[in-house]
Amino acid sequence: MKVYFFNFSSLALCENSVSIKKILFPLFSYFTLLFPQPSLYDRIPDMLSRYSLLDETNDFKVVSPYEPKGDQPKAIAGLVESIKNGGRRQTLLGVTGSGKTFTMANVIAQLNRPALVLAHNKTLAAQLYSEFKELLPNNAVRYFVSFYDYYQPEAYVPSSDTYIEKDSSINDEIDKLRHASTKALFQRKDVVVVASVSCIYGLGAPENYFKMMIYLETGDQLDRDDFLRNLVELQYKRDDVDFVPRTFRVRGDTVEVCPASDSERSVRIIFFGDEIEEIAEIDKITGKTLRKLGKACIYPASHYVTSEEQVKEAIKTIRTELGQRLKELDRQGKVLESHRLEQRTNYDLEMLSEMGFCSGIENYSRHLTGRSEGEAPPTLIDYFPDDGLFFIDESHVTVSQLVGMYRGDRARKQNLVDFGFRLPSALDNRPLQFEEFDKKAKQVVFVSATPNAFELESSKDKIFEQIIRPTGLLDPVIEIRPAANQVEDFMFAAKEVIAKGDRVLVTTLTKRMSEDLSDYYRDLGLKIRYLHSDIDTLDRVELIRALRKGVFDVLVGINLLREGLDLPEVSLVGIMDADKEGFLRSKTSLIQTIGRAARHIDGRVILYADKITKSIQFAIDETDRRRKIQQEYNEKHGITPTSVKRTMDTEMVEVEEELQDVVEGEVPKDFKSCSLEINKLKKKMFELAKEYEFEQAAEVRDKIKKLEEYLLRL
Repeated sequence: MKVYFFNFSSLALCENSVSIKKILFPLFSYFTLLFPQPSLYDRIPDMLSRYSLLDETNDFKVVSPYEPKGDQPKAIAGLVESIKNGGRRQTLLGVTGSGKTFTMANVIAQLNRPALVLAHNKTLAAQLYSEFKELLPNNAVRYFVSFYDYYQPEAYVPSSDTYIEKDSSINDEIDKLRHASTKALFQRKDVVVVASVSCIYGLGAPENYFKMMIYLETGDQLDRDDFLRNLVELQYKRDDVDFVPRTFRVRGDTVEVCPASDSERSVRIIFFGDEIEEIAEIDKITGKTLRKLGKACIYPASHYVTSEEQVKEAIKTIRTELGQRLKELDRQGKVLESHRLEQRTNYDLEMLSEMGFCSGIENYSRHLTGRSEGEAPPTLIDYFPDDGLFFIDESHVTVSQLVGMYRGDRARKQNLVDFGFRLPSALDNRPLQFEEFDKKAKQVVFVSATPNAFELESSKDKIFEQIIRPTGLLDPVIEIRPAANQVEDFMFAAKEVIAKGDRVLVTTLTKRMSEDLSDYYRDLGLKIRYLHSDIDTLDRVELIRALRKGVFDVLVGINLLREGLDLPEVSLVGIMDADKEGFLRSKTSLIQTIGRAARHIDGRVILYADKITKSIQFAIDETDRRRKIQQEYNEKHGITPTSVKRTMDTEMVEVEEELQDVVEGEVPKDFKSCSLEINKLKKKMFELAKEYEFEQAAEVRDKIKKLEEYLLRL
């Protein structure tokens, strides 16, 4: 019997048309018994690759008009050699503008291994994602961050006897990108996932995600109704009107599925009796066939998919834990807590039994996945093969976040358990502890201009400096000015820079101060916006893009304007109240903020301070040291410093071209006119609906959606 092997997303059949499931899962069980893994979660992609069930995918290849220069060749060679020799921890000490992302991409390409790049906030993750996409255009670069636009966790405050219910708003676009990440990790080896620290939170076991996938091939014998039931089990919803990701629609013998990882393309399956006659990839909006497929794979609509058998087993173990916990509370004389826990848990069990899910189902994840008490939850890291590389960008901040995530989550949940709101197993719905993360991440590269003692000590002799910028740019000139009249003084300095066509950043200590400063400068005629943690994830990215494009000239922020932001148009950075020692004005923070002006030939920084603190003095000394090294390199090699040149994203131009067919006349260029156009179209849509012109109303609705997406970019 001869077997043809295809891409993992569409595993082939044998020549005698025996279904792949009849071959794959017995093999899977057999090899698992023969080669047991030390961890609970079998390395599915790695195992399949080992037995030639995965296609060979593209090798990593950096596409860039530039070659490594300055310190880059030495750093790349050192990191590659260290990792090949089995080095557990390495540090890339690279200054702002020295091309750390370029170095990382070259290391990944030379080692040709999948990689996870960790960033400490979504804004930095988005920028890194964009840079890696540009450097590795032929490979799978994916984006994985928290999919909540708003998240209020469940909590209980004993001092005021206040219970706070969980409240959240999920961003469907980010959820789509998360699914695209896990899908790529199953399908191919040339994958780079850029993620925020949310990747250490529980995600759902990869083996469940794998086993629940539906494999289809033309000629397969499959009952259409059974297929529809399988889609529902994968948490797809039937919707014949609003065809969005994670839904399917049925038209006679034709079933169309809109996958969770793609909002533009769908899969059409045409049945002839109990046989799959045709599979095609179609445009979701027009229904036009883009290409015919001999085979396809339908991935689950949620990372938390659970089979009916697993739910039934989980209900039994939850009841057992409930009985034990009620006895404990009764022995302690906690009658109220016991009654509360019994009521809440029994309600959840009833919902699980009848509906297959319940509110707060993640608190029962230990039972649903069959894990032991205290065992680490499955996360995105478990979707990576064993040879995955891990880069922790801006490690001086990111490592601290990785350490703090578990502690904060544990303190909140412990109150819920102690006061009868949750079973003790809820404590196992948690992020990884740093020790658990460190064990899973077998080879790590810390990346920072200001690494902390932990990174330096754990890397020991594997620290590779990247001080020299290939552009020859020097670190910015630093000025110290009195803080007494900082607001007025900086306004005049900003106007001088803006007149030359450059951009300006200014950092404050609080959100309120950033908003007030923005209002004050705006009243004085400056085009200004503010950026802090209350701004939605995708809006932050658009603000950065708008600053670069010159939509406005000044951006005010707090700590979001420090690490990693690549803004070559910025020539002036102002730091208000620089002498207020603390986290935001520590030596690390000051050096990072100063670095935002290091990509412009005329870059300078104004520190407003009435005294020279130790942090300020350290930042000045370190900046002078780096300037001296760069100056000597420039003189030795005859380099004339030039500002960093980065191509502007074309997304705004592309969107405006698309909108020419949406609006009558000129595309709105500002927020107000765009809002008016949306209101006008909404009125038209409702009028058409009243006249039962539903098709036309749907067309207008699609136009409104495009305009609303465009509005976010203004």
